[in-house]
Amino acid sequence: MPEPQLNYTSPDGVIVVNKPTGWTSHDVVAKMRGICGTRSVGHLGTLDPIATGVLPVMVGQATRLARYFDKSEKAYEAVVRFGFATTTWDREGEPTTPVTEVSLNADQLEACLVPMRGDISQQPPPVSAKKINGVPAYKLVRKNIEVNLSPVPVSIYELTLLSVDGDRARLRVRCSAGTYIRSIAHELGAALGCGAHVEELLRTMSGSFTLAQARTIEELQDLRAANRLHEALLPMAELLPQFPPAFLDDVTVRQVRQGRDFSVSAFRANPWAEFVKAIGPDGHLVAIGRIALPHVYHPVVVFSL
Repeated sequence: MPEPQLNYTSPDGVIVVNKPTGWTSHDVVAKMRGICGTRSVGHLGTLDPIATGVLPVMVGQATRLARYFDKSEKAYEAVVRFGFATTTWDREGEPTTPVTEVSLNADQLEACLVPMRGDISQQPPPVSAKKINGVPAYKLVRKNIEVNLSPVPVSIYELTLLSVDGDRARLRVRCSAGTYIRSIAHELGAALGCGAHVEELLRTMSGSFTLAQARTIEELQDLRAANRLHEALLPMAELLPQFPPAFLDDVTVRQVRQGRDFSVSAFRANPWAEFVKAIGPDGHLVAIGRIALPHVYHPVVVFSL
């Protein structure tokens, strides 16, 4: 059966937003609900208010795919200011150490970065979404309740010192989900004995979503006004590139929507993949299938017409 051409008219998919500084991720979702004309909007991977850059926003039925993005790799560029630490470990917090003049030494800073690379145990910031007995840590901090979060395992795939300028250093980080760039900055300040915090943070990648795909809120508003919002929408069939596609005919599509298992070719690429994307003749994503038997998949998430 020939592979169909994908149809880009589906209202379900992902829009990559270039989050403005000062906005919470929830602020972006609220704005995107108005732009997209639906309440079925969610985001992947929370960004701190000071951060900018890649915030994937799931629209319509695509929100049901969120579970498959939980462990997506992230990439950032950050400006770390040395000379004092803060309560939030970024520029929004109050100083917690005396403000001192610092002139950074690149070699000394590079030496501090070495033990932070690879698989490490990282202390999350007290002002974070990490939960203690079901309550986000930041809510406890607001009530002046002392927070002591346990270190968590994370992976730092890249930690590169890009430049040093006076009391500021620019870093490039590529890391596992759950990594806090604020923690890297705070630990660098502690290692140098002068305190430090994140001054600027740009997310350049979240999973397969990149900054090149990201649109500003203003650009998205203009597209909506011109009835061209579909130009910013990544269709569901294009998402999750790690899941091989399985192209179905109309009869099989109807059976899958009834919850029935479906067969895939034994000769396709990656025949033992745990998950596949079941795609109909119109190019739309019909279901996510999970392997049940060799070359047989059970639909675990099914999408309506």
